[in-house]
Amino acid sequence: MVSIEGGGGQNQQTLNMYAAGCAIVASMISIIFGYDTGVMSGAMIFIKDELKIHDTEVEILAGILNICALFGSLLAGRTSDYIGRRYTIFAASIIFMLGSILMGYAPNYGVLMTGRCIAGIGVGFALMIAPVYSAEVSSPSYRGFLTCLPELGISIGVLLGYISNVAFGGLSLKLGWRIMLGIAAIPSLALAFGILKMPESPRWLVMQGRLGEAKKILRRVSNSEEEAETRLRDIKEVAGIDVNCNDDFVKPDPLKKTHGEGVWKELIIRPTPAVRWILIAAVGIHFFEHAVGIEAVILYSPRIFKKAGIVGKQKLLRASVGVGLTKFVFVFISTFLVDRVGRRRLLLVSTAGIIAALAVLGTCLTIVEHHHGGQLVWALSLCIISTYTFVAFFNIGLAPVTWVYSSEIFPLKLRAQGYSIGVAVNRLMNATISMSFISLYEAITIGGAFFLFAGIAVLAWFFFYFLFPETKGRSLEDIEELFSKGISGRAEAVKSDM
Repeated sequence: MVSIEGGGGQNQQTLNMYAAGCAIVASMISIIFGYDTGVMSGAMIFIKDELKIHDTEVEILAGILNICALFGSLLAGRTSDYIGRRYTIFAASIIFMLGSILMGYAPNYGVLMTGRCIAGIGVGFALMIAPVYSAEVSSPSYRGFLTCLPELGISIGVLLGYISNVAFGGLSLKLGWRIMLGIAAIPSLALAFGILKMPESPRWLVMQGRLGEAKKILRRVSNSEEEAETRLRDIKEVAGIDVNCNDDFVKPDPLKKTHGEGVWKELIIRPTPAVRWILIAAVGIHFFEHAVGIEAVILYSPRIFKKAGIVGKQKLLRASVGVGLTKFVFVFISTFLVDRVGRRRLLLVSTAGIIAALAVLGTCLTIVEHHHGGQLVWALSLCIISTYTFVAFFNIGLAPVTWVYSSEIFPLKLRAQGYSIGVAVNRLMNATISMSFISLYEAITIGGAFFLFAGIAVLAWFFFYFLFPETKGRSLEDIEELFSKGISGRAEAVKSDM
């Protein structure tokens, strides 16, 4: 099989605007999720004051969304194989809308937690399906760009959440945080209707034998008839359908699984060597994305800046806006680099920068914590700069590449449910950091916590260096071959990409 799907020469290098529109609409669910994550960092300050909850309950409130998202992502994998990618995004929007309404109403901690749990299930659906849908409608030349859009959406949402904290923070204690959380129901409802106007994934349609529909959609998301035909032929070959078949509908072989049945056995119990390494790569990158401590900064930036010496709620909230702005700017830049520079190079540079920024942040926070007397302006300044630097390096590489890489390396039949395992690990690590950071820094100091994250980032760099071949420009149907060569073969592929 060729390494670049689709012909069309120069045409293939042109971004197809219809495919871009599909990916943008699918990524709207990520904006809503990002908003919920960002707004909660400030809302927790007011929730704690009104509901009189202690730090353990704050940690649970912060992390429970990701525990529920873990189960939501696993459920979404099978759901998207059964009802399709588009309707799974629709379900995510409705679930998240219901959770937002409950959080906005929340007369007490129990109702707030219930709404957060429901929203978490919707988050799990969203995180799993948006990158998969974007990858499956994209051509190789712009797949990285379009698959980055959900991560860009998260960054936009986080920034909007921080801005919402500042905008509504001046309202009454009872009203402010409820508006912050409940307003997310409005865009969720709008997305639910908007996604129904989008086409289904052509790759999912081929798996169901609906070749005529898939061909029509491929013509719209490709830049030429030749490219559409080549992409369809590659997909049919992987799906086990005769590449010369021109029927609009092919009745699926009853011996073949077309709705995701038996996938767990092929992924976990009896995987091929290639699938085993793909799964290790996907689980590993999702593990390290949050194990380096980014959620500690996103959710607890007001506490970090307070430890560094900033006082006053509004000052803390405004400093946190800088985190959201930095995140957005560098994810935006990365969307244009991931198809030019490549996934692997961005990942290695990003992780190296994370290590340096965390080491500086840990050092400065340790100095501030052990200093007695007046405020250390230089240390405070370095804390803020290193925090923003950490966020910048994280979002120019590790954040977007995690979702791009893991959404494209699984074979077609295993993609949705394999990807859902990665997302489940992602949410588990997110929840672990969210629910333990306060306890962690109280046990080993806040500087020590960031030194620990720096050590984990060192392990991540070596993991990426030795196990991750470049996937830039390859067709989804061709990537499995990269992982079928064994460790020595992957090492050769790595050297050839350097």
